[in-house]
Amino acid sequence: MKVAVFGRAFEEESKEYIIEFFSVLKDLQFDVVVFKDFYDYLQKDVKFNIESFSVFKTHSDIKDDVRLIFSIGGDGTILETVTLVKDADIPIVGINTGRLGFLANIAKEEIKQALHAIHSNQYTIDERVLLKIYSKSQIFNDFPYSLNEIAIQKKDSTMISVQVLINDDYLNTYWADGIIISTPTGSTAYSLSAGGPIIIPHSNNFIITPISAHNLTVRPIVIPDTCTIKIKVESRSNNSLVSLDHRSVKIDNSEEIILSKADFKIKLLKLNTTNYFATLRNKLMWGIDKRN
Repeated sequence: MKVAVFGRAFEEESKEYIIEFFSVLKDLQFDVVVFKDFYDYLQKDVKFNIESFSVFKTHSDIKDDVRLIFSIGGDGTILETVTLVKDADIPIVGINTGRLGFLANIAKEEIKQALHAIHSNQYTIDERVLLKIYSKSQIFNDFPYSLNEIAIQKKDSTMISVQVLINDDYLNTYWADGIIISTPTGSTAYSLSAGGPIIIPHSNNFIITPISAHNLTVRPIVIPDTCTIKIKVESRSNNSLVSLDHRSVKIDNSEEIILSKADFKIKLLKLNTTNYFATLRNKLMWGIDKRN
């Protein structure tokens, strides 16, 4: 089985687990290609010899060539991995060397068991919806999609107004620090921090969550993911910040943004021992109540 590996720099305490990861891949005779920057980091900074593995640099290098891709880091690393996978239908496997890890839910202590399970095909594929952004100036033209959320935010100390239409019907003008439009996957990310609800994957919804709204009656709203969302921003400084997951650009007040569901999905590999509700409980520490 040919697999790709993408990763970020990690803490010293994770080093032994990463070494174990590559050793088990080799023992199980996986054919491995490593992202060039991560390969160089392992060779130069970690002093770990992986010369037996080849490298890749772009989406084109792997799109028709690998069965799955490992993402070593946290949820942010998975969001970067999405921009490499794009519409190639390559399942992403999240190895968590970060902190919380909703998406990267294989703990570093579980690497060996997880790799043996994957080698034995003891997993399922979980498909997740993405948001697509369109604008006349073609911002994010290289990959105008997000797995978690699209956020429109103020760029200075003054609040902005964000006019939102759903399927061309006027919804509201938000006077706020910004708004977040989230997928169910992203409902446990930025949207949750801003007071948005948790939406179970495959719920076929998007969430519109205001960021520090100036009107206390304004609340998050859940809409079908078949809707088209149009957004127009006004600010005194004439520019705002638009973010797709980990990528951000400035826009001016003349820009109209149109959001819709992407025409492809991202695949996440899920071990048969993984349960969404158990992950939710553990990551949000709901079980900390002694009555449970």
